[in-house]
Amino acid sequence: MQDSDEAVWRRLRGGDITAFDVLYERYERPLFGFIRAQTRDTLEAEDLFHDAFLAVLRADDASTPLVSFRAWLFQVARHLCMNRSRSRKREGRAFDEVARDGAALLASPPPGEELLLRRERAESLRSAVERLPLALGEVYRLRASGMSYEEVACVLEIPVGTVKSRMNDLVKRLREEMAR
Repeated sequence: MQDSDEAVWRRLRGGDITAFDVLYERYERPLFGFIRAQTRDTLEAEDLFHDAFLAVLRADDASTPLVSFRAWLFQVARHLCMNRSRSRKREGRAFDEVARDGAALLASPPPGEELLLRRERAESLRSAVERLPLALGEVYRLRASGMSYEEVACVLEIPVGTVKSRMNDLVKRLREEMAR
């Protein structure tokens, strides 16, 4: 049986640097996916992903996760994404990842019919998620990464009831969008 994230975190705080590798391996894919969805830019997501794990190394005992290590880590990543977004707006830069993704999809030759239908559904869902208000999009991405309502509430710093309400709105909007 593997140690809990919190136990591995305590080992890291105690000086066991191999614990960092364990946490990095556990969260590489889900955290990068979350950040990538927030930024819509792979290179920027890589930078923020590494910044999040630097924050893990730099964290002091006062910033030890209260609910769960996973929720705390995603909260750190969310804050980094929000700060980068604010910075990008101040600098006047904008990224248009959706257009690049669409062009890449059109440029690739169509595979078998089933795969094409799957791609269309995935593209439709991705497009519907991108049209969601920020608050609902964040809830979607966090839940899609496997977080519980309590962890999502911790990351977003909102009550669990608000998360449940947003999930209700989210499901309703996505159903409407996908029915179009």
